[in-house]
Amino acid sequence: MSPHRFCVAPMLDLTDRHCRHFHRLLSRRARLYTEMVTTGALLHGPRERLLRFDETQHPVALQLGGSEPHELAQAARLGERAGYDEIDLNCGCPSERVQRGAFGACLMAEPGLVADCVRAMRDAVGIPVTVKHRIGLDRVEDYGFVRDFVGTVAQAGCEVFIVHARNAWLKGLSPRENRTVPPLRYETVARLKRDFPDLAIVLNGGLRDHGTALAQLARLDGVMIGREACENPWMLAEVDERYFGEPAPCASREEAVEAMRPYVLREAAAGEPVRALLRPMLGLFNGLPGARGWRRALSDAALLAAEGPRVLDLALRATRVSRVRTAELQ
Repeated sequence: MSPHRFCVAPMLDLTDRHCRHFHRLLSRRARLYTEMVTTGALLHGPRERLLRFDETQHPVALQLGGSEPHELAQAARLGERAGYDEIDLNCGCPSERVQRGAFGACLMAEPGLVADCVRAMRDAVGIPVTVKHRIGLDRVEDYGFVRDFVGTVAQAGCEVFIVHARNAWLKGLSPRENRTVPPLRYETVARLKRDFPDLAIVLNGGLRDHGTALAQLARLDGVMIGREACENPWMLAEVDERYFGEPAPCASREEAVEAMRPYVLREAAAGEPVRALLRPMLGLFNGLPGARGWRRALSDAALLAAEGPRVLDLALRATRVSRVRTAELQ
């Protein structure tokens, strides 16, 4: 069974260490990814803060953004020393800021350079080096483009490719629009697996439910879910049983809150903003009575300032009251 059978995507401003801690409480087996960290930030910035994570988060991968092989090798070495289980190279982000740095999705136009980057990182570390990329650039839907990209990078020793099944439109779309406007082409990803049967091919893009994701595992090695895992984190409580045949760590949402409480108290005492600690939990009760009150309590600046971590108790109480009232009306 592939270690990449179920992954949570790297997402800027979302999958920080607090989010990953909460996700790990919901699933022991999901593979977690950091936000993209640029080589410049890591080599010249606050690397301890950027790399810090709780040991309970394993398996966890560090995603890097960069295009200079030597710098990527240095950054990968720092990631391995920090304890990460994998280094992933971002070849899929289409934002203008990333393009100005000459990395992200625009790297797909230079497969030889990506191969040099992968080779340098593999020479520097003993942990797996993977690549996350798109299936094409702009509006050209030529299968040969992504096939040749994967083939070239695989020759440098990359064995795992995480494929967002959309093109990256480098002009005219925002990063958000690039997640929805270019059409999904799952068959292109499946074709990659047929052409490269010895590689691990992981599907990303448009996956919002377990039924759709599990169906793809009949022909691919893994799936990666993004926004849905953050907007509806309770879906992760099903991962261990449905994908790995193992029991879930938490039997209820309330149990998940209690599991997260010691971390919130510890990090708040160390000076972390309570709002940042609770943000990963905002969608925990989505779809249930009281969900709106739960979100409101956890994001109310005045309430957070007055109550701190105790806001969890107030929010739980409000959701229970809403569920009781809803049951009485039925």
